[in-house]
Amino acid sequence: MSRMTKKRKRQDDFQKVKLKVGKKKPKLQNATPTNFKTKTIHLPEQLKEDGTLPTNNRKLNIKDLLSQMHHYNAGVKQSALLGLKDLLSQYPFIIDAHLSNILSEVTAVFTDKDANVRLAAVQLLQFLAPKIRAEQISPFFPLVSAHLSSAMTHITEGIQEDSLKVLDILLEQYPALITGRSSILLKNFVELISHQQLSKGLINRDRSQSWILSVNPNRRLTSQQWRLKVLVRLSKFLQALADGSSRLRESEGLQEQKENPHATSNSIFINWKEHANDQQHIQVYENGGSQPNVSSQFRLRYLVGGLSGVDEGLSSTENLKGFIEIIIPLLIECWVEAVPPQLATPVGNGIEREPLQVMQQVLNIISLLWKLSKQQDETHKLESWLRKNYLIDFKHHFMSRFPYVLKEITKHKRKEPNKSIKHCTVLSNNIDHLLLNLTLSDIMVSLANASTLQKDCSWIEMIRKFVTETLEDGSRLNSKQLNRLLGVSWRLMQIQPNREDTETLIKAVYTLYQQRGLILPVRTLLLKFFSKIYQTEELRSCRFRYRSKVLSRWLAGLPLQLAHLGSRNPELSTQLIDIIHTAAARANKELLKSLQATALRIYDPQEGAVVVLPADSQQRLVQLVYFLPSLPADLLSRLSRCCIMGRLSSSLAAMLIGILHMRSSFSGWKYSAKDWLMSDVDYFSFLFSTLTGFSKEELTWLQSLRGVPHVIQTQLSPVLLYLTDLDQFLHHWDVTEAVFHSLLVIPARSQNFDILQSAISKHLVGLTVIPDSTAGCVFGVICKLLDHTCVVSETLLPFLASCCYSLLYFLLTIEKGEAEHLRKRLMLQSLRVNRVGPEELPVVGQLLRLLLQHAPLRTHMLTNAILVQQIIKNITTLKSGSVQEQWLTDLHYCFNVYITGHPQGPSALATVY
Repeated sequence: MSRMTKKRKRQDDFQKVKLKVGKKKPKLQNATPTNFKTKTIHLPEQLKEDGTLPTNNRKLNIKDLLSQMHHYNAGVKQSALLGLKDLLSQYPFIIDAHLSNILSEVTAVFTDKDANVRLAAVQLLQFLAPKIRAEQISPFFPLVSAHLSSAMTHITEGIQEDSLKVLDILLEQYPALITGRSSILLKNFVELISHQQLSKGLINRDRSQSWILSVNPNRRLTSQQWRLKVLVRLSKFLQALADGSSRLRESEGLQEQKENPHATSNSIFINWKEHANDQQHIQVYENGGSQPNVSSQFRLRYLVGGLSGVDEGLSSTENLKGFIEIIIPLLIECWVEAVPPQLATPVGNGIEREPLQVMQQVLNIISLLWKLSKQQDETHKLESWLRKNYLIDFKHHFMSRFPYVLKEITKHKRKEPNKSIKHCTVLSNNIDHLLLNLTLSDIMVSLANASTLQKDCSWIEMIRKFVTETLEDGSRLNSKQLNRLLGVSWRLMQIQPNREDTETLIKAVYTLYQQRGLILPVRTLLLKFFSKIYQTEELRSCRFRYRSKVLSRWLAGLPLQLAHLGSRNPELSTQLIDIIHTAAARANKELLKSLQATALRIYDPQEGAVVVLPADSQQRLVQLVYFLPSLPADLLSRLSRCCIMGRLSSSLAAMLIGILHMRSSFSGWKYSAKDWLMSDVDYFSFLFSTLTGFSKEELTWLQSLRGVPHVIQTQLSPVLLYLTDLDQFLHHWDVTEAVFHSLLVIPARSQNFDILQSAISKHLVGLTVIPDSTAGCVFGVICKLLDHTCVVSETLLPFLASCCYSLLYFLLTIEKGEAEHLRKRLMLQSLRVNRVGPEELPVVGQLLRLLLQHAPLRTHMLTNAILVQQIIKNITTLKSGSVQEQWLTDLHYCFNVYITGHPQGPSALATVY
């Protein structure tokens, strides 16, 4: 028994143990554990250093980072892109040195299969684009465009989606370069949302029927969401293309104004004083001069590649028609998908946000294509082709449910009062149903004209009603909406020039114009619209001219608006002034009447628009004075204050004085006495007020000043001089020059002189304090007007003598360090009698002898001994004759005694003899 038991136990050791179902196999006693733990090793820096090239935080230079872009690992490539962004942000100068390599490596990963790598590439491109100018990237842009095109047409959906992000960056930073490759990119846009049918039965069909919308169930976005993304980019691309085409045509002088058959030109303001001194060149002819600018349609071929490399894009009419034939049917399909077909009620149906966005982009693209077609359609052939091929489809699909509204799904129980669903412009996710309706209206009215009015009257009336209701609704419109609205209104007035309908539209626009608180872009658009209507009416012949009552009311209100606006909005005030000037130049009665009534407020010297606006606007307002129906005394008084207060520049003040001279009876124009716009008395009063430079109130206030530093007093004269600031003195002096000219051209000089001296005797004689600029200007005008026919009154002579003593004392007592008064001295010393007769020399000589004998002035005479000697020499030269008179002998004797023989006098002076 024992042997058998031992044998059985030995056999059990080698038998396989059978486990029950669900039981794990027990571990052996001698089993080796194979478990292990790992930890990541992070290297923030490397020991390697390169002194030749800058490195980032990881000690990697530009070459290292660019080489890692070819690594098979997506994480390494992403890290390289992030490191490249970090390096270039620290050392921006590397961009210029390695631009070619950077662009070639970054654009190559547009089609990388890893989404994180593509995201890093897009972020790097967004960082680089603002730092690289278009001139720098232009040689490498064909490579960038090729990689972009490859990404847009890639089979992977994620790469296609990221390619649109790249396109956004390039459109924002380089619109001219990206639109230069329009032929390829436009085809890519079509392939993103559609595919071409290749079945044999469709071979003979035209290209408009060979493309159908594609549906990809594997895409993470719905088909409608994906098409919306593509259509948004296509709209931006066409907008950049249209803007670039407009700028090109304007720069070459090819922009035509189809609405206005008359040519327009820019005004040239000529300063005759500068022109006489050869300081202003006037180019009479547009293509004249040393560098003629000849308008030509000639184009240099594209610099990159040969003749075959020219990318005409949509600049060719045939290419534009071909693209329209492909894209319009696809856009109509997108529209049909967005608009639910079960809607039967034509008006008032709400549409959800996402379909409404698709509809908006569809209309934007069609509108831009229409804009491009108008730029090329010089003979209106393309317009008739568009109407023939697409008007029926547009009426069926677009106008059947016009106007469209937004379906609001509100979670709040309360509803905001006074809010119409039709005109509430909900701008969530770029939703603007009003703009959608206006864009559709703009597209449709562009297909209509006066000859087809009877056929299109049904849907044109729908659009007219919608436009009128929108204008009269009183809702707040932004500039984009209003631009569309006014464009549709203008087109409606062109295709249907009915007085009643036109007046209704103008009245509706005027209702919107009368609203308060309109923003500047909106107010500007309304002003341009009314100005365009007015100019169009003026260009018509008198036989067919129609004066709109609403337009006349608008024109009549412009001067009052300008007076209220003032400097609160200088840009808007400038636009108002331009329109007022245009209408005044064309003698619009309503405007001139309103301008006359508001002139006192506009030309107020304290707060009027003429003194608070910039210089360009001031010049236009000064020119408006020429068109005023009448110039009463109170208006002339305010104009005089504007001239002398310094709020107008001296050149503008001189222009104003010249304009008033042209409106006076002394201008030489032949008018009857009743046609003069201002009396001679008022005109002379204006000139004298401007000559004095101070108002009556200011002169009265000066009489109370005593013992102040600005008042100079001498025992030689009862007249005290008030020293004005240098700027005020110079301005007064320049304005007086214009007054001198106006007085000199008056024919009767003796009568002119009598009027002037009577005004001086009435308003200045008897004053004890006179401003130095006033005294100098009075002497200046007396010197210029005085001749042998003029007789100075006895009341004026003592006043002039007193002023002469005071001015002479002022000139002699000026300190050398006072630079401000030295310029005054030079200007006052320039005063002289132009026509000195021999009979006047004894008076001048005796006056100078008395000054030499006066003890208080002798010190100043010694200081200016050289000047006194020169004066005496000039008198001796002017006095002809062999016999020397006694007054000249006495003058020489006094000079030798008091100046040359003075012990403290300058030794360099010799005697006169």
